[in-house]
This record gives sequence, structure tokens and C-alpha cells, in this order.
Amino acid sequence: MKSGREGDPARREVTGDGDGDGGGSGGGSPSPNLEWRFNQTLRNVQGLLKGRSFPGKVLLTRKPEPLNAQASVGSPREMSRSYSENDREDEHASSSFEAEVKRPGKTASNTNLQNLNISSSNNASNPPDAQGSASGARATDSARVAKFTKELSRPAVILEKLRELSWSGVPPYMRPNIWRLLLGYAPPNSDRRQIVLARKRLEYVDCVSQYYDIPDSERSDDEINMLRQISVDCPRTVPDVTFFQHAQIQKSLERILYTWAIRHPASGYVQGINDLVTPFLIVFLSEHLNGSMEKWSISDLSPQIISNIEADCYWCLSKLLDGMQDHYTFAQPGIQRLVFRLRELVCRIDEPVSRHMEEQGLEFLQFAFRWFNCLLIREIPFHLVTRLWDTYLAEGDSLPDFLVYISASLLLTWSDKLQKLDFQEMVMFLQHLPTEGWSHDELEMVLSRAFMWHSMFSSSPSHLAS
Repeated sequence: MKSGREGDPARREVTGDGDGDGGGSGGGSPSPNLEWRFNQTLRNVQGLLKGRSFPGKVLLTRKPEPLNAQASVGSPREMSRSYSENDREDEHASSSFEAEVKRPGKTASNTNLQNLNISSSNNASNPPDAQGSASGARATDSARVAKFTKELSRPAVILEKLRELSWSGVPPYMRPNIWRLLLGYAPPNSDRRQIVLARKRLEYVDCVSQYYDIPDSERSDDEINMLRQISVDCPRTVPDVTFFQHAQIQKSLERILYTWAIRHPASGYVQGINDLVTPFLIVFLSEHLNGSMEKWSISDLSPQIISNIEADCYWCLSKLLDGMQDHYTFAQPGIQRLVFRLRELVCRIDEPVSRHMEEQGLEFLQFAFRWFNCLLIREIPFHLVTRLWDTYLAEGDSLPDFLVYISASLLLTWSDKLQKLDFQEMVMFLQHLPTEGWSHDELEMVLSRAFMWHSMFSSSPSHLAS
């Protein structure tokens, strides 16, 4: 997968002071431009909480200055917003919700970090959105749907533009096609798309017949043990969603996981990968089953359709894990690296919480390992998972890096509460986060904070050094 942030540098650049290090650890006061950028971003997030629009694809650039103004000493540089061509099209046609986020590349002042610990726990009592509005207001906004339609109707989809749109949520009925494109499973060229999908689906069928549909006498002892572990884990997958308890769904999961593990011997099957298949299953089943997931019946589908769905899940899982294979190899060094970076980031953003956790003897590995292993699927209500994964897939190869910021944002949602808990209480709390009543508002808040912190720190790794 390609990164969702790889694009024209001129479109992403945030111009400011020449040294570009606005969040330095020195004691100097922040520049007006840095303060302006930070406060503007903070106001955007606060507007999101109040139901106002979150400006989409806003690029901060310096206004052209006359020569005499540039020569004058101490004159403040004015900043203005520039909008992409797509945003201009909607300026008068709609006052809709826009959130095609472009990441600024500079940092904001550390003196403002305390403003970022915005707790959304007050909204936790709100009922979750209905299944039919699975992407929230942004994804289903008519202007955004028109943009998606325009991009998908091209003879060759421009993936960078599709990533920009998808970061803020994908309309549910478009999600299967868009996910295939974002992961690189389906080619951007529309003329080749169906041919490639048909070939890859046949290839999956061949793999199943070669590796799965064989007697145990033809398997090694390790393969038998692996298949046994997968068959044990499948019934445990998303146990609170009854749809995944259907025998046929579990059999599909087993085939996908075993075939993937056999073809990826460097990692094999690792517990937690079973969770990663579930968003793909739901999305690709939604192409063929109508209504809410609770009313779905897989028996309504033909064996050919089920085989195609399995194949799509298998190839999309492979594409997703291609960029994070060391997360699931021996000792899972990739995940341990992310846990270490999460600890550094939390210490930098919210030192009181970090200090309290250290005083209580709580290691980040005790709760964050599962977060990264399952990509937070177990930490939020399942009806929000596909919306979260819209952002994941839009991030592309940058997903592991951005996942650290999402996890920090999730953790610090309860900053005040955590400081009042002892070791045992914190362990129980962080292993059973109170997110069951969350709606899209809370999830969008988590993603917005993650976006801001990534904007501040991603270009300044020395700020995270111990």
C-alpha cells in the first residue's frame, strides 16, 4: 500500500518560520504564526464537537507580500487559507461536512499541549448510530458522495485523491470497491479491474484446494497444530456479534486464515489476525446482503459468491499485512516497537498521566500490545470499526506510524480518570474501555486529536526522545 500522505509536497507544505521547528524544547516563546496555526486547528476540532464543519483539505500558505513589506523588520506574516479545486466547486453549492484532511508538516508549540486533552467522555451516553449510517455524517454527505462518484468514474482512478476523500469516511455502499482500490487489490484502471479480480479469485480457490482441502495425513505436525489453533480461535472472534457465531462464517474464517498462514511461513498464524479479517468480511458481504447485519443470512448466498467474498478477504488481508509483517513474526518486534513509541508519545503529551502510570508500576505492554495486535478492533464498538478502517486504509504504508497517535488519543480520552486509579483499577479499565455507548462523534474526536498530534510531532522525532 502507498502512503495516504504521499502527494504533491507543494499542496501539503505549511510555510512558517525558516527553522521550521516550532515545537522545540527551548524556552523561547512561540511565534505568532505557530500559535495561529495551532489555535486554528484546535478551533476546528472544537467546531467538530459542536456539530460545525471541520474544514476539508485546508492548506495554510503565506500571502504574497510586497517587497517593502518583506524588507520591514518585525512585520508579522499574514497567513491565509488555500483550498483545492475540488473544495472550490462546493463552496457555494453546499455547506456540507468536509474533512479531507491534509496534514501540515510542521510542529506546534509545546505550551499548547494541555489544550489537546479534550475529553469526550461526556458524550459516552449517546446512543450509537444506526447500522445504516455506518460512516457518520461526513461519509454520506451528498457533496462528498458526488466527489467519490466522480473519482470512481474515471477510466483510471487517481489513488491519491481517493485516499484524501476516504480518510474522513467512505459511503457504506461504495466501501467494497474503494477498499479494494486503496489496498491495491483491484487495479486503478477500470478496463482491467474485473479481469484481475476474476484471476485473483481463481488463484485463491486453487490455494484452498492445495492447502486446506486435504486430509490431515498430508499435513505436517506444525500445520495440524496451527489448524487446530485457528479452529479454536474462530468461535472467539468478535463474540459479542452474533453474526460471527454462524458455523458457515466460522468455516470461511478458518479457510482464509489457514490459507494465509500457510502462504506466509515467516509469521504463520498469530492470535489476533483472526480479528483483522472481520472488517473485510462485513464489507464484502454487504455487497450481497441488505439491511442490518443482525438480519443477514449467509445461507442466502450461492457457493460462488461466498468463494468470491473469501477470496477478496484473503487478498485484502494479505495486502494489509504486507506493510506490517514484523508485527506477527517471532516475538512480534513491530508491535513492541509501537508500544515503546506510544509510551514516549504519551509522556510528551500528558506527563502527569505518564508519571502516574509509572508510579503505579503499569507497563504499556500490559494493555497496548493487544491494541496494536488487533488494530483496536476490540476496543471500540464493532459498528464503528469499518469507519475507523476507512482512515487506516487511506493511511496506506503510514498506518503503523499513525496508529500510535490514534492509540495515544484513545488512551488520553480518560486522562483525568486514569490519574485517580491504582494499578489494578487501571489494568481492568484499560482492558475493558467504556466505549460501548460510543457513536461516530467520539470516534471522530479520537481521530481529530490523533491528526493534530501527528501534525505536531511527526516531523520532529527528537521531541519524542527520552
